[in-house]
Amino acid sequence: MSDVHKTVQKWHASFKKATDFDSWGQLVEAIDEYQILARQLQKEVQATNSPDFTEEQKKTLGKIATCLEMRSTSLQCTQSKEEFKLEELKKLETIIKNILTYNKEFPFDVQPVPLRKILAPGEEENLELEEEEDAAAGAGSTEAFPPRAPASKGTLLPRLPSEPGMTLLTIKIEKIGLKDAGQCIDPYMTISVKDVNGVDVNPVQDTPVATRKEDTYIHFSVDIEIQRHVEKLPKGAAIFFEFKHYKPKKRFTSTKCFAFMELDEIKAGPIVIELYKKPTDFKRKKLQLLTKKPLYLHLQQTLHKDS
Repeated sequence: MSDVHKTVQKWHASFKKATDFDSWGQLVEAIDEYQILARQLQKEVQATNSPDFTEEQKKTLGKIATCLEMRSTSLQCTQSKEEFKLEELKKLETIIKNILTYNKEFPFDVQPVPLRKILAPGEEENLELEEEEDAAAGAGSTEAFPPRAPASKGTLLPRLPSEPGMTLLTIKIEKIGLKDAGQCIDPYMTISVKDVNGVDVNPVQDTPVATRKEDTYIHFSVDIEIQRHVEKLPKGAAIFFEFKHYKPKKRFTSTKCFAFMELDEIKAGPIVIELYKKPTDFKRKKLQLLTKKPLYLHLQQTLHKDS
C-alpha cells in the first residue's frame, strides 16, 4: 500500500472514530478528534510540495476540514446558529474514504477555511534572509498587499467537565518579553501538548491576537484550559507555547520563538519560563535560548480538583 493510501486510510479511521464518539454522546472526545483531523487536513491543503493530491482534491479536503470545525463548534456552543448536524457530517465519510477518486460536487455549500501559510522548519529562516537582503538592497514595492486572512479570534476551548479525584489545569498567559515587542504584527500564541515523540495528545489551541504592547512586553492575559486531566497526561509530555506573528512583506505567519513547560512544573501559582529559538523542537533535543537578556514567558497556573 502506498504512503498516500495509508494517509487516506488513517484519515478515514480518525473520521470514523470521531463520529462514533459523537453518536455515543462522548462529546469531549469527539471534539478532540474533529479538531485534530481538521488540522491534519488543513496542513495537507497548505502543503506546497505535496504531489499526492490535485488542487481539486485539496479544495475538497479543505471543505471537509471546514465541516469538521463547524460540527466541533456546534458541540461546544449549544446556542450556535451555525448548527451542523452529525447526520450531515456522516455524508462525508464516503468522500474522505474515496478522496483519490471522488469527482462529484461537494454536498454542502462551504468554503475551505482561509489560513495563512504554514511553513516547514527552515523555510522561515530562508524567507527572512531574503527579506533582510531585500531591505539591504533598498528593494520593496509601494503596491498594496492583497487581502489576507482577518486577525485571528483564537480557537480556545472551554474547560472540561470535572471528575471526582481528577485535576484540571488552567494556564493564564500573562505576557511575553521580547526586545522588538512593538514591531510584532498580529501576535498570538499556539498552545499544544506533546508526548515525548512530539505527537499531539490534545487539540491544539490558538489565542486571540494580542493588542496590548508595552515596552518590551506583549500582554495576552488569556486563560488556556488544558484539554486533559493532569493525571491522564502521558509521562514525559510537555506543554508548548509558540509565539507567532505576521510578516507582511513575505505574507506569511512566522514562529518567532517557543517555550515549554514539563509536567513536574505543573503547580499552582506564577511561573516564568525561558524562550527558545525556532524552529520549535517538540522533542526537546536541540534547544537554543532566544536571548541572554532577562526576557521570558510569564504564566499563572490554577489547578481545579474535584474532591
